[in-house]
Amino acid sequence: MNAAYWIVAGPLALFYLYAGTLKAIRSRDQLRPMMAWVDRTPLPVLRALGVVEILGASGLVLPPLTGIAPSLAPAAAIGFVLLQTGAIAVHLRGEDRRIALNAGLVVTAAVTLWLATRR
Repeated sequence: MNAAYWIVAGPLALFYLYAGTLKAIRSRDQLRPMMAWVDRTPLPVLRALGVVEILGASGLVLPPLTGIAPSLAPAAAIGFVLLQTGAIAVHLRGEDRRIALNAGLVVTAAVTLWLATRR
């Protein structure tokens, strides 16, 4: 992987590691100020989403770093594009029009995917 990949994928992975950890361990009351949609989501789904984000962050970093199963990095990036596309739909269904972060994450994950598949 090249330096451009790490410049884009590193912060993306850190973001998802942080956000996923919060979703996996914090209570609904602690998450509500940051994520208005948590009341519309069952707690087990919220926890699973956190675990998926942590695993995706690991998938962006560990395969290229170790050289083991490097095809997992593009798969993780695709997963994040799909995840944020779904997140935008959840926000819009809940009449929450604040989707700028989600749109930025879609673009960042798409760029990460492109950089991961470039040779």
